[in-house]
Amino acid sequence: MGEKAYVVFGYGSLIFKPPPHVVAEQPGFLKGYVRRFAQKSHDHRGTPESPGRVVTLVHKEDWDAFSGSDPFPNDDVVWGIAYTIDPLYESEVRDYLDYREKDGYTLEELNVWGIVDGVEQVVIHNAFCYVGRNDNPSFIGSEPIDKLAKHIWRSVGPSGRNKDYLYDLAAAVKRLAPESHDSHLSALETRCRELDAERNDWDEKQP
Repeated sequence: MGEKAYVVFGYGSLIFKPPPHVVAEQPGFLKGYVRRFAQKSHDHRGTPESPGRVVTLVHKEDWDAFSGSDPFPNDDVVWGIAYTIDPLYESEVRDYLDYREKDGYTLEELNVWGIVDGVEQVVIHNAFCYVGRNDNPSFIGSEPIDKLAKHIWRSVGPSGRNKDYLYDLAAAVKRLAPESHDSHLSALETRCRELDAERNDWDEKQP
């Protein structure tokens, strides 16, 4: 038996901006978690003075305990991509991801599920995943959709506009599989695009 493959599960920007030295990738999902824009971004989609918002994973039962009235109470599946990294570059990719996910994320090992012949089953055991736990300093928690959407819509950081992160992620998740819907992402995307339209209408009315 050889050494265990280094597999990383991406559920946020890693879906549309994969890590380097990937030799295989497989769409799949996590069970018992929610993906929420509940993490401050001081370094990519915001600034230290005005942090943006990026996604993290939260255990469903933990989220239910402190989220108040979550508008999507039945969501507990998070779709993403499991990336197998070339073993020759494992150390390099670990360092790269540790730096990229340094703003409050912790490394965990999780089982990745897939749908095989119409049946849900674990397709990868113990994939590595960066999770912003609810006790990390950048965790912001639950915010009303309208307030959160407005914050995302106006935030900008060194990696670009916060809303572009949302739009890219929403589009990437939809492409993963016929079943890969995310109610939280869809609601935020819809509201931010409404804000885009309102801004365009306002611009057109200016002399």
